[in-house]
Amino acid sequence: MSLTKAEIVNAVHNNLRHSKAHSAEVVESLLEIMKSTLANGEDILISGFGKFCVKNKEERKGRNPQTKDDMMLGSRRVVTFRIIYSIILPIMLHISIYIQHGACLPCGALH
Repeated sequence: MSLTKAEIVNAVHNNLRHSKAHSAEVVESLLEIMKSTLANGEDILISGFGKFCVKNKEERKGRNPQTKDDMMLGSRRVVTFRIIYSIILPIMLHISIYIQHGACLPCGALH
């Protein structure tokens, strides 16, 4: 399950007690700032959360999956995200507890 933009707007609305329209405007503004910053090739560091990094991928060999022909894939820029350790640690501990008890990670059921 993913957190949607509408859910983020609702959370901002509930936490800041502004109108939904103003909350939507705040969220849209933040996302536009982030998009334009990344499009300019700049990284975004959010203290206490993580870092969005723009990486340059070199040209590389690839394969057309339909024809199986070799081809060259052009260079491109991609965005990566590195979460801070204090956020990922509880998630990793939770997963390791699941694994120790024999739970299936995709569905959470004990097999």
